[in-house]
Amino acid sequence: MFGFIALNKPSGMTSHDCVARVRKIIKQKKVGHGGTLDPAATGVLPIAVGQATRLLAFLPENKAYRAKIRLGVQTATDDLEGEVIRTQTAPNLTLEQVEPLLSQFLGSIQQIPPMYSAIQKDGKRLYELARQGETPEVPSREVRIDDIKVINWYSSKFPELELDIACGAGTYIRAIARDLGAMLNIGGTLASLTRTESCGMKLLDSISLEQLKIEIDQGTFSLISPDIALQHLGQISLSETDTQRWFHGQRIAQDLSLLSDVVRVYDKGGDLIGIGNLVKHDSYQVLSPKIVFKFDAEAQRRREILEG
Repeated sequence: MFGFIALNKPSGMTSHDCVARVRKIIKQKKVGHGGTLDPAATGVLPIAVGQATRLLAFLPENKAYRAKIRLGVQTATDDLEGEVIRTQTAPNLTLEQVEPLLSQFLGSIQQIPPMYSAIQKDGKRLYELARQGETPEVPSREVRIDDIKVINWYSSKFPELELDIACGAGTYIRAIARDLGAMLNIGGTLASLTRTESCGMKLLDSISLEQLKIEIDQGTFSLISPDIALQHLGQISLSETDTQRWFHGQRIAQDLSLLSDVVRVYDKGGDLIGIGNLVKHDSYQVLSPKIVFKFDAEAQRRREILEG
């Protein structure tokens, strides 16, 4: 098996739990995920199967979320899973007061990750240090937020704001909730989160663990092809001679017709045989192998027989 699954992760499971379940359902050992989701969160969790696990780093980085932020509540984890450390009712708060603040999150910004996160500090995960009662200084880092759109506003003692957020990799939506609450000086926390897009895979096209098992049992399931998952990359088709050089890890000269840095590489039969890097040298480019998939000589022989 060689491809991807757009898994609709259920609440209450870690990303690692989901990978273990998928391994069991499809009866494959080589399974990995792209982009961790918090246990309470739901939505798109990209899953790679077989040698496609080597392609996870080359999937598109953009992500999108539907998030609900509860204002007037501050927690230790910046979501409702953590201990409440501060509350302040805000029944008179309006969307007109909150919405102008959202523009401050747009673009490339400095964001301090939540204390309860998987980022490492001095060789330990931040959540491990937090559980031990330690509070190390967490350095800010640059993240990119492309768009924030208001979906709903719920007035109450602790008002809630529902948003659609499009962002780059490494962005913590919990931190946005926390920081928005800090701007209002009443606290804020993430009430719910659904990832609607990740690595080019959309929630509308995702599959649940239950449906995956049904389709596997019925023999109707098919993986997302790497050709679809990596279509944002340019592509190069090699001659038979250059294909053999490719499998030996050799660099191959190319013309300047392709401007991409990282490209999909195919053999003359249209099979994906790896990922390469193009580097410009004067009037030509050099294609260097980054990932080389094993060449199935027997499959190639059978194909040539069928093609006559």
